Amino acid sequence: MSQNASSPAASRAGLADILPRWLVPNLSGIHLVAIFIALLLIGLLLVPVAQVMVVAFQDPATGAATLQNFIDFFSTALFRESFWNSFYVSAMSVVVATVIALPLAYITTRFHFSGSILIQSLGFIPLIMPPFVGAVAMQLIFGRNGSVNLLLRDHFGFDIPFMEGLNGVILVQSIHYFPFILINLSTSLRNIDRSMEEAAQNLGSHGLRLFKRIVFPLAMPGYIAGAALVFIKVFDDLGTPLLLNVNNMLAPQAFLRISSIGISDPMGYVISVILVVFSILSLWTSFLFMRGKDYATVQKGGGGMAKRVLKPAEKAVAYGVVIFILLLVLSPHIGLLLLSFGTIWSYAPLPDAYTLQNYVTMWEGSKTFILNTVLYAGIAATLDVIIGTAIAYIVLRTNIFGRKALDYLATAALAVPGVVLGIGYLRTFHGIDVPFADKPMASWWVIIALALMIRRLPYALRACTAALQQVSHALEEAAESLGATKRRTIQKIVVPLMTGGILAGFVTSFATAAVELSATIMLVSSNNDAPLAYGIYLFMQTPSGRGAGAALGIVAVIVVAVGTIASQIIIERDKKLKSSGGEH
Repeated sequence: MSQNASSPAASRAGLADILPRWLVPNLSGIHLVAIFIALLLIGLLLVPVAQVMVVAFQDPATGAATLQNFIDFFSTALFRESFWNSFYVSAMSVVVATVIALPLAYITTRFHFSGSILIQSLGFIPLIMPPFVGAVAMQLIFGRNGSVNLLLRDHFGFDIPFMEGLNGVILVQSIHYFPFILINLSTSLRNIDRSMEEAAQNLGSHGLRLFKRIVFPLAMPGYIAGAALVFIKVFDDLGTPLLLNVNNMLAPQAFLRISSIGISDPMGYVISVILVVFSILSLWTSFLFMRGKDYATVQKGGGGMAKRVLKPAEKAVAYGVVIFILLLVLSPHIGLLLLSFGTIWSYAPLPDAYTLQNYVTMWEGSKTFILNTVLYAGIAATLDVIIGTAIAYIVLRTNIFGRKALDYLATAALAVPGVVLGIGYLRTFHGIDVPFADKPMASWWVIIALALMIRRLPYALRACTAALQQVSHALEEAAESLGATKRRTIQKIVVPLMTGGILAGFVTSFATAAVELSATIMLVSSNNDAPLAYGIYLFMQTPSGRGAGAALGIVAVIVVAVGTIASQIIIERDKKLKSSGGEH
């Protein structure tokens, strides 16, 4: 009996030894987790984007491969105009954002300037407001009949078309995204080797010549990084042009084609391909620009630029420039706040009167939007930190084949515009029904949460990776040497020590997912499933709803602000705990 019982096991072992190893792999739990995450990312990112690519090169009638869709695109005047408008708006937004960011970065890093930390902090505030939220408020301040032009017309007899057509998109986007240049440029300026600046001064270079020949070229890596981000973000943005009623740009055209004609229209997919290609090309171009150039500093950390004290006249000019820029970049927040409390704001520099009714109306009509947002963003952020922690561990602590590819695949979501991902989900899941429910998966609310999860995964991944890099590998080895299994080591040692980074990643993902519009606007099938960002979009469609929409926009700003501040507090507290623990 014992011989017969053991023979099947022996035959199976012998079979595993005979067959090639790749046919009978010995997979651990971590291998299975890596495979599951890879399949998830392929299904929720690669497949939808691939669907978009395939349909763009497919004949809608026969299904055969063709370039005719692209020929039709460039043969149509509206699409050609939209293409060049998107390129023009993105390029000009980089220019205007540079004009805003450069003085702030240079003044606060080059001179002994009272309040420089406060100025830098205020300069980052635009990032906590999604650009589409402040677009309507900017119209009321800088529009044809806005506050600024009414005052100019009354006192000087002329006005300036700040918000006319593409100008409005450029102004709104520049004010919102300039902090990307400010952050990166300020960091580069602080790291410039002081000896290089001193050597140039000894050779007679001063003032503007010193800045053009020495300072700015050495800060170029930070500037290019910020400028590339601004270009990509503006090129892909959907919400701001829609709210400003500027439809002759690529992202709005993609949305309008799919939402009005249907998912079978090839032009929406052609535009999506162009959006993805330009996102990748922008990053590649910035890489090419920096390649082959040496920006290294001789001193460790560069020593920083030599700061000098401003003369009284120079200080007055500097403060004037800084105050003007800060008023400009804070104008969307000021305008949104006034609009949220205003009764009627039309053909007047300020609202006629102030009331809390807009907040009452907002709360009565937005409970569903807010609850949906908490649900969707909560699911997305939770999945992001779970997947981000797993990927970080696989990449940094294992030798699993393809682990770097897993990291690249998760980060690739940054290069996919939200509108493209939304179109890809519609195309991929419209023919698949939800189990036990007679509705397509593309109309299911869970798809919105999954889209937000994919869109925000890179943020959580970077936070989790940074947290794991600060956990000593020796602690894991010590636990395992005392008999702990790999799983128990991860649960009891690794994850608790990563708590600060995981919480920061959760808060960042939650706060930014809560105001995502580009992907969700494509996937909302009914108002009952709509999140907060879509609710703001609906309110802002009518003049009577703008007050309540502004009130909901204030809620969105508070959510992002609290999330940003909480994330920074968590990170700083975690650093202090680890440093104090290291001292003891």
